[in-house]
Amino acid sequence: MVQGITKPVADTLSTEELQKIHAYWRACNYLAVGMIYLQDNPLLKEHLKPEHVKNRLLGHWGSSPGLSFVYTHLNRLINKYDLNMVYLAGPGHGAPGILGPVYLEGTYSEIYPDKSLDEEGMQKFFKQFSFPGHIGSHVTPETPGSIHEGGELGYSLSHGYGSILDNPDLISVVMVGDGESETGPLATSWHSNKFINPIRDGAVLPILHLNGYKIANPTILSRISHEELEALFIGYGYEPYFVEGSDPMDMHQKMAATLEECVSKIRAIQEECRNSGVPKRPRWPMIVFRSPKGWTGPKDVDGKKMEGFWRSHQVPMGEMHSNPEHLRLLEEWMKSYKPEELFDENGCLMPELQALAPKGDRRMSSNPIANGGLLRKDLNLPDFRDPTYAVEIPSPGTVEVENTKIMGIFLRDVMRNNMHSFRVFGPDETASNRLNPIYEVSKKVWMADYLPEDADGGELSPDGRVMEMLSEHTLEGWLETYLLTGRHGLFHTYEAFAHVIDSMFNQHAKWLDICKNHVPWRAPVSSLNILLSSTVWRQDHNGFSHQDPGFVDLVTNKSADVTRVYFPPDANCLLSVIDHCLRSKDYVNVIVADKQKHLQYLTIDEAVKHCTKGIGIWEWASNDDQGVSPDEPDVIMASCGDVPTKESLAATQILRRECPELKVRFINVVDIFKLQDDTEHPHGLSRRDFNTLFTEDKPIIFNFHGYPWLIHKLAYRHIHNDRLHVRGYKEEGNINTPLELAIKNQIDRFNLVIDVIDRVPKLGSRAAYLKERMKNEIIDNLNYAHTHGIDKTEMNHWKWEG
Repeated sequence: MVQGITKPVADTLSTEELQKIHAYWRACNYLAVGMIYLQDNPLLKEHLKPEHVKNRLLGHWGSSPGLSFVYTHLNRLINKYDLNMVYLAGPGHGAPGILGPVYLEGTYSEIYPDKSLDEEGMQKFFKQFSFPGHIGSHVTPETPGSIHEGGELGYSLSHGYGSILDNPDLISVVMVGDGESETGPLATSWHSNKFINPIRDGAVLPILHLNGYKIANPTILSRISHEELEALFIGYGYEPYFVEGSDPMDMHQKMAATLEECVSKIRAIQEECRNSGVPKRPRWPMIVFRSPKGWTGPKDVDGKKMEGFWRSHQVPMGEMHSNPEHLRLLEEWMKSYKPEELFDENGCLMPELQALAPKGDRRMSSNPIANGGLLRKDLNLPDFRDPTYAVEIPSPGTVEVENTKIMGIFLRDVMRNNMHSFRVFGPDETASNRLNPIYEVSKKVWMADYLPEDADGGELSPDGRVMEMLSEHTLEGWLETYLLTGRHGLFHTYEAFAHVIDSMFNQHAKWLDICKNHVPWRAPVSSLNILLSSTVWRQDHNGFSHQDPGFVDLVTNKSADVTRVYFPPDANCLLSVIDHCLRSKDYVNVIVADKQKHLQYLTIDEAVKHCTKGIGIWEWASNDDQGVSPDEPDVIMASCGDVPTKESLAATQILRRECPELKVRFINVVDIFKLQDDTEHPHGLSRRDFNTLFTEDKPIIFNFHGYPWLIHKLAYRHIHNDRLHVRGYKEEGNINTPLELAIKNQIDRFNLVIDVIDRVPKLGSRAAYLKERMKNEIIDNLNYAHTHGIDKTEMNHWKWEG
């Protein structure tokens, strides 16, 4: 059995190295405390006064010493071995422990010249932290070297693994908080080691930081036995090393020795596989680092335990403006780091300590990988208009294909052309979502054991570029940092279960928003592209549990500056949309497209025009532009989504046949953000364009893929509710045929015809018989579905007859 390793105290560091590393760490801790507390007097040249202290104390001290402790030791290894390394801080609230060393190595001052490496710059550096109008208390996008904010816990390890895919020389060190380790996303991401190919990928060195406490509770992993903890990580497939203690000098030696061995182990694994050309799954090293919460801070405050207890998690003591004893303790605490030995009279770090930081791009805070847009190269994309992909349309609404299958053929060739910078991520659903043509050029990566039967359709390979794991969290985390480090990809999942990544989407969108609008030095990165398939309207056997189109509601809460939602009605539109999304930067693009067979409407050239506009009139389905002088429409029939479009067209066909005097304008929406007023959202329609398209006083029957209120939300500035009537999913359904489900939610052709009859006064009593027939059709089709288990053939295979 593999056993965890505890390195003995060894002379890894010489006496001089030990003293310098300890001094550097003291400087980091001094800066961390200063950031939390001070707005003036940064070098303590006079005794602290209340006016030197911020009026509102915010930030997290508890994890900061451990974070900077590891950062300092990683710098030593970078210098010694010329390592390409980045550092991800899982306890993102411990930003002072990252900002300190980033400032000391000079990167912060290079990007923000007013935060210079002197007394004046230090004062501004202190004051800006968690201060209105400046930076937050996490490792935010404003932090050089950051590709993981850590504001929401659980994603650090998956982010670390995403960064090293196709980055063979990179080592990503991930500090996992022990509170964070209790989250579901973090628990699943330990399995990421089963997907790393030592030949083509880099390595992650996880460091589990056991400081014992969350905000006000002990952490689980800090309160189990050494044997149980060791067995846990051996079971995960790692070789655990233990660095434990509280004496700084002893811990410096232990950490130095352990990191040396871990880096040597990583290099030996990679060298063996790369020299032999045989990829295999090794036991990668990881470190369990146990140190006190709030290490080196006050032992006790007001008679209550502080260091090594949960009270040191955030701000160890407050009341600085009203409690002179606390102010005295703060000064004593800061002076315990002996700042006069660390900084000269001008506030500059002593030259012998400056020499400890790596130089140039080897600094973790200026590694280009952590500003991946600098490394990003455009994809080599095939021409989606090519007959290999584009569906031939002899006439609208007469041909059926699986839309995502066509997309899969296109993605196959995207993969073929970009075998080092493009990956597809999905939870065991690549084939289910009809994207399996990709397997023709790249299989699913699999580094665990193989069985003989895997050769028959398993589609597994250690060299695969399709990432499948039944954890949407882990997949999303991998993709996010694959993009943030300069590459491209697609995440696909069943529509109903995209909610699993609600918070991750939210965090990534906020990251992009800050980068795009407030951090000009961050270069644009490839967009996060999410395909939602197996959609709400085709859950013929999965039923109610798989019927939830609400992820797009969440997405539209974000600005159209960084999010877009597309509902391509057919395969050619889907091709145009995916080509656009793969070329775009700094967006989260959500594409909703079903995998079942659907009618096709637009030629590839028509699809390009339609998708470029995002919303438009389908003239071939409208009859308000007939003859010499166009007529004013009596009703606007609008659709958004594949099934709503089919049902809306079917309703339009009935109305045109039964009520030839009725003038119908048919509109299809691909980009729902177009429904917004461009005075507020520049991606939307202007009010004038909107009123021209939809007319100002006619009823609009809007058949929508998702929840109806979303359309009302987006269009409320344009249209009064008395003329906008949205049909969509209303939480009605279970095991239903497609038409039965549509009827239950009133998006079907029959209910749409009734809707028009009720809202167009000119039809009057003349439409009474038609309305009656529609009601009879509803009853008849529901009875047929319950008797035969399928829809009528003429309903299931309905075609447009112009």
